[in-house]
Amino acid sequence: MQLSQTKSRVTAADLIARAEALIPALRARAMQCEAECKVADETIRDFQDAGFFKILQPKRWGGYEMDPEVFYAVQMKVAEGCMSSAWVLGVVAVHNWQLALFDAQAQADVWSQDPSTLISSSYMPRAEVTPVEGGYRISGRWGFSSGVDHCQWAFLGGLVPDPEGGAPDYRTFLVPRSDFEIDYVWDTMGLRGTGSQDVVVRDAFVPAYRTHRSKDGFAATSPGLRVNDAPLFKLPFGQIFVRAVSSSSIGALQGALDAFRGYASKRVSSNDFSRTSDDPDAQVVIAETASAIDEMKTTLNRNFGVLMGQARSDTPYDLEQRLMFRFQSGQILDRCAELISRLFYSCGAQGTYRSSPLVRTFVDIHTGRTHIANNPFKVARNYGGFMLGNPNTDTFI
Repeated sequence: MQLSQTKSRVTAADLIARAEALIPALRARAMQCEAECKVADETIRDFQDAGFFKILQPKRWGGYEMDPEVFYAVQMKVAEGCMSSAWVLGVVAVHNWQLALFDAQAQADVWSQDPSTLISSSYMPRAEVTPVEGGYRISGRWGFSSGVDHCQWAFLGGLVPDPEGGAPDYRTFLVPRSDFEIDYVWDTMGLRGTGSQDVVVRDAFVPAYRTHRSKDGFAATSPGLRVNDAPLFKLPFGQIFVRAVSSSSIGALQGALDAFRGYASKRVSSNDFSRTSDDPDAQVVIAETASAIDEMKTTLNRNFGVLMGQARSDTPYDLEQRLMFRFQSGQILDRCAELISRLFYSCGAQGTYRSSPLVRTFVDIHTGRTHIANNPFKVARNYGGFMLGNPNTDTFI
């Protein structure tokens, strides 16, 4: 059931308005989400009904095929209500973009019966790979598969050995739910609602057409471009994915800032009876947080505007520029963690109660910082080294 002629009158403003309208429900479900270590089924249905999973999906499968800035604006707005829900939305919806890079048959395997089918992932190169006729047999355990409970397929990472003894070829393997088990191990400090469980595969066959080479994602030579030739799908994979795991923190920080303003404008210390609204430190951190949020959003939009412009004109991507864009995404969680910490400290002891809206955001942002894509130091060393004449060592850009 290919939907290549599907057209939508949905606009970016419509989608962002739908996300904003969901914020109260997301806040109300946040405690349930945290307790159950899973985004609520109602929330996934809300996302489906709102069209959020379609934003980056090919039009030939009923998607909207919109620019990345639209999707990340929606994700950030969702995060104002619940960062875990926004994290799952970001990761899972981006897979609809990635599947467009796979062979056309792989896309049909997933979407031909139901274009709303969802895919989870774990890109750790954990697969034990054995090349066989027509494809590969894989086994392994992968961690941190966010939103897997809601998904019918999974992208799983692995290294295909070079028969001539050279460097192995990193690939993503597309595996149906019938070929993997979920091991419920997710019990963390923050982002509990992402339900980022382990995935276990035992000797499953994966046809060659259901694999995607990292090299093709880097060079924009993916087989899916033969049928999905819109500029959106010519963007580098690394630039799309890293924003999926960094942008939710910007929205979560905005939600925390809004909550702090309401709290601090009324708070009076129980000890010295001073007003938080008169506290110079609180005034400074509010100003710096608002400015940082605006700067990070502006940079995101600028970067994808540049990348989409290059894709539309078939202009070769500039490597140093890509490294800078990668670093700018990689440092977001560090910045958000520092700012949410200062907001949290300015709340005083009353702010440590779990009922405080800043507590969940504090632990969620700090947990998100531990994702490998959100470690700024490795990418900074590579970017800085490249500017000093050293070779680039990162293909995830």
